[in-house]
Amino acid sequence: MTLQLSVNGARAEVDVEGDTPMLWVLRDELGLTGTKYGCGVALCGACTIHVDGEARRSCVTPVATVGKAEVRTVEGLSETPAGKALQRAWIELEVPQCGYCQCGQLMSAAALLAANPKPADADIDLVMSGNICRCGTYGRIRAGIKKAAEYLAQGSTL
Repeated sequence: MTLQLSVNGARAEVDVEGDTPMLWVLRDELGLTGTKYGCGVALCGACTIHVDGEARRSCVTPVATVGKAEVRTVEGLSETPAGKALQRAWIELEVPQCGYCQCGQLMSAAALLAANPKPADADIDLVMSGNICRCGTYGRIRAGIKKAAEYLAQGSTL
């Protein structure tokens, strides 16, 4: 089945079965390997993408359900103010350790900041609880989100 997608602001055509998870469409068909495979059952968050701005687990999102929605992956995250602010904060605070989960962490954090530009610790903990960091950098992740929120409030993302 041939499907038309909008990914990171560009049109893409893929020839896959409609029940193919977005994770594999992105990685195998479009070469966007920033989205990671973690668990395959939407529990770890490594595969998080945005579909019309909403954070979704791509490992359980069939490509046919995406339709004409705008899909954003970590490769396109710097095109958003929250994404720019998060990337700056992540680098400045040296948030990642091994880095494997960070693409999903950034995508969940960007959706949070887009919806709530001044999140409290409880807001951060609630939204980020679905993303597992095997290295345990949760404190640095929270600090990175808070720093990114400061950058957004200042209008300073670069």
